[in-house]
Amino acid sequence: MHIAVAGNIGAGKTTLTKLLAKHYKWEAQLEDVVDNPYLDDFYNQMERWSFNLQVYFLNSRFRQIKQIRNSGKDIIQDRTIYEDAHIFAPNLHAMGLMTNRDFENYSSLFELMESFVKGPDLLIYLRSTIPNLVSQIHKRGRDYENSISIDYLSRLNERYEAWIHGYNKGNLLIVSVDELDFVSNPEDLGGIINKIDAEIHGLF
Repeated sequence: MHIAVAGNIGAGKTTLTKLLAKHYKWEAQLEDVVDNPYLDDFYNQMERWSFNLQVYFLNSRFRQIKQIRNSGKDIIQDRTIYEDAHIFAPNLHAMGLMTNRDFENYSSLFELMESFVKGPDLLIYLRSTIPNLVSQIHKRGRDYENSISIDYLSRLNERYEAWIHGYNKGNLLIVSVDELDFVSNPEDLGGIINKIDAEIHGLF
């Protein structure tokens, strides 16, 4: 079974992925943030490094999906290949931070990759307001995220909502996280787990 957690920067994807992996004894596939050779450069000079960063993520995510499908294990994935292609890359292009030529090249590459993969059995979307995202980003204190603007986060949120509205790759569970603290409050985590159980039982 392939479960994926989607959501904007700071929504709590990685934290929830780890907690659910522990609860269900699933294997967690986390986003390659530590070893990503482009992230620092990208946040310092977005226009120069946007294409490189997005191709790196696309490559990394495609490899993950191939591993998930070949492993035969129950796996929960932190962020999907669709978010790169439907949210982050188009946003960079719309902001003038990725050229038309690079965006067309990127989109063509994604379309080819997409023809070889299928969506997760269940997508969990973490919906959040901008103030909550900003609070969470500041709380975790990653240096390269200090330069993320509210405008950038707002644009991403709009694209997330549009993408989720038309999502048709499989089962979808939307979790509004503003009022939740699934790290410190077991009841909040339990509520999410109950919803996931209902979705999973519906899959079989």
